[in-house]
Amino acid sequence: MIDTHVHLNADQYEEDVEEVIARAREAGVQEMVVVGFDTKTIHKAMQLANDYDFIYASVGWHPVDAKDFDDEKLAWLEELAAHPKVVAIGETGLDYYWDTSTKEQQHEAFKKQIALAKKVKLPLIIHDRDAHDDVLRILQEENAAEAGGIMHCFQGDVEMAKACLDINFYISFGGPVTFKNAKLPKEVAKTIPNDRLLIETDAPYLAPHPYRGKRNEPAYVKLVLEQLAELREVSYEELRTQTTQNAKKLFSLS
Repeated sequence: MIDTHVHLNADQYEEDVEEVIARAREAGVQEMVVVGFDTKTIHKAMQLANDYDFIYASVGWHPVDAKDFDDEKLAWLEELAAHPKVVAIGETGLDYYWDTSTKEQQHEAFKKQIALAKKVKLPLIIHDRDAHDDVLRILQEENAAEAGGIMHCFQGDVEMAKACLDINFYISFGGPVTFKNAKLPKEVAKTIPNDRLLIETDAPYLAPHPYRGKRNEPAYVKLVLEQLAELREVSYEELRTQTTQNAKKLFSLS
């Protein structure tokens, strides 16, 4: 398995990150992509990627902090993108839930990171919270299909999923697809083509059932995979192989 989105760089793992990584490996997590989204978390993501052969980094700027994004930080992201362990740009996107950066600031930061991903030829990792229409519109208008990428922890409907697939994006599911009341993610998960499906934890957030509300960790990505296999009526082994191949293809991993 490959956890395509994990925050081992979060403060929640400060005391026991080595143990968390060991448990993930024991659970069958082959590789992990640690996502950096501000100065502190990017530095930690790069450190982890340098320390572990099987950990990779994604570097981007989160929409909630878009007000702090400037040309200097954009240039820094471009510099980091040349590192062999950096496999994506993001997470970037839009977040209309937290009122910490204006929509205009978020749109500008998002567009600049799409342009960067196309320039450095890396896929995007997209954060979308309460902003489905604008996220999709900007991806289409900025020709993000040229870079492709992941709709991280997808929460849209079937129609939006199809639109994202049409512009060269993979659909990734995390813990919420295991929640008992998650009718929409379960419905959408059944419709994604085999070759465009990915799994993630977004740990330490969004722990899957039966750990909902507790600290998530990458070992739990197995529970996401089990739920998807059940929903799609395929074997766990088949889906494990498929999602691993998908992640390797997207991130150009050998």
